[in-house]
Amino acid sequence: MPFDSTGKISFDHIYTAPDPRPFFGTLQRVDYQIPQLAKPYFTKLIEEYQAERGIARPTVLDVGCSYGVNSALLRCEATLDDLYEQYTAPGVEDLDRAALLERDRRLVRSRATADGARFFGLDAAGAALDYARSAGFLDETIYADFERYEPDETQQPLLDQVDLVISTGCVGYVTEKTIARIARGSRPWMAHFVLRMFSYEPVAESLAELGYETAAIDGAYRQRRFASAEEQAQIIESLGAAGVDPEGFESDGWLYAQLYVSRPKKGAAAGLASALSTVSTD
Repeated sequence: MPFDSTGKISFDHIYTAPDPRPFFGTLQRVDYQIPQLAKPYFTKLIEEYQAERGIARPTVLDVGCSYGVNSALLRCEATLDDLYEQYTAPGVEDLDRAALLERDRRLVRSRATADGARFFGLDAAGAALDYARSAGFLDETIYADFERYEPDETQQPLLDQVDLVISTGCVGYVTEKTIARIARGSRPWMAHFVLRMFSYEPVAESLAELGYETAAIDGAYRQRRFASAEEQAQIIESLGAAGVDPEGFESDGWLYAQLYVSRPKKGAAAGLASALSTVSTD
């Protein structure tokens, strides 16, 4: 596989398929698991927002949502293993796209609750967005590149509805440009899992200009195994150059992420971080 500009293996090809089978088949082989680890934190984030704001059905925007993995886990009370089974089990490869979509729609109908959060997805991968919306994992999609362009007259009204923003691994590829453009409208709460090879500081600084505060949650979270020794060596070299010690983390063969929360209220980020630090991942 080719490497991208960060030194990581490039998985670009799995986001352009008409359905998620290449995505899950490829990432299962490297034990991709960050959405499952993130799920209880996102659940707690939603609960904290509901309790404080009195909004029973907040709108959650997943940045870099691809095929709607995070929303599927949250909306359908599913696990990542459930989704791996959904797309890689024997016989699934023989289904056409319509049959696969119908299986996913049945999953949503059987497990989703009417009073849960609404889920919007933002991505520059149109095929992935189309599938996630058609399957029912997402209520609305925003096909956009906010690194390059401002939200247009159809995208901004959707952003104005957003209460919470989540992501699992896109920050670093998505920069403060995108996050600030999202935040300017409704000032949503945010929780981002960011690979340790990337700094969240530029995002935090950009958000601070909009009245946000940011706090980090203690701990590190496995994203996936390295796909090769070459990838591991390149990432460890990059971490060293950035002053990040890989010992006990990336040196053990895994990419790791950290969790940051940002809220637009003085002192609020620390309180949210404290609430999320009580989450049990057992």
